[in-house]
Amino acid sequence: MAQIRLDQLDAQLQRPLGALWAIHGDEPLLSLEAADAIRAAARKAGHTEREVLLAERGFDWRALADSAASLSLFGDRRIVELRMTGKPGADGAKAIEAYAARPPEQTVTIVSFPRFDRATQSSPWFTALERAGVLVNVYPVERSRLPQWIAQRLKRQKQSASPQALQFLADSVEGNLLAAHQEIQKLALLAPQGELGFETVRDCVLNVARYDAGDLTSAMLCGDAARLVRVLDGLRGEGEAEAKLVWIVAEEIRAVARVQEGLGSGRSLQDLLRESRIWGDARQSAVGGAARKFKRKALEASLEHAARIDRIVKGVAQGDAWDELLQLGLRFAA
Repeated sequence: MAQIRLDQLDAQLQRPLGALWAIHGDEPLLSLEAADAIRAAARKAGHTEREVLLAERGFDWRALADSAASLSLFGDRRIVELRMTGKPGADGAKAIEAYAARPPEQTVTIVSFPRFDRATQSSPWFTALERAGVLVNVYPVERSRLPQWIAQRLKRQKQSASPQALQFLADSVEGNLLAAHQEIQKLALLAPQGELGFETVRDCVLNVARYDAGDLTSAMLCGDAARLVRVLDGLRGEGEAEAKLVWIVAEEIRAVARVQEGLGSGRSLQDLLRESRIWGDARQSAVGGAARKFKRKALEASLEHAARIDRIVKGVAQGDAWDELLQLGLRFAA
């Protein structure tokens, strides 16, 4: 029937309520809020009885068919929630296809699952859900939009903050949207309504940012030295393996070098990015920009630096791997 983004959900819920909803994404907070909104609309429409099926490892998929065949004990309209923690497998795929082909009457069904790759999104069970109902795509909040997202949440509780305070809060909770939500709620409890000063926000908020290696390479290629230092410090505090980081950083530099070489041969950037399996607007922009910005000798020197760090990690060379990773990142961020 329809495929929509999360920000289109409220408008979709103003229309006659559909019988089948699928929530697709890896951001737990936003997926949960999407399910809450659909459930609230269903209750408003008179669906009072609720059944929750948790499809974990070993789940008996006959339970889904049994739910479709069963009637409400009191003749009430129902809400059936199927929460999937991974791919459904052969039995689950058949069960979902059968359910989507004939959704039970007087029932609103909400199916939620993590983000899957393109091949899985083309599978019969996935497309069956998409054809039969509304597919809500839930994407993470991009770092550049995080201050705006926080400002919108503060507005709901009749608070606002300066750009400096919003940026500080975004830096403190980056990569951990649930923590961001909790910190915003904390501000509602500890701070008054109206404009919040920077000192008020700083005193109320803990640094709960959570990073991954992709954040490190993003900061490196985009030339954001301050974020590079913050991300690397966070990864070290979380116990991330140096060997893994060195490998990922080196692979990203090689990707930049491949794109640069292709551009020099007159090939299009989009073709080169696709061949190198570089997806996402932010990463494509970072890799493309670095390919145009840096000289070939600088990339080769960076790869030699990464190889030296790898030897340090393996104990065959002297040095501090974390400090060398920082220096390597600053080659790009400087």
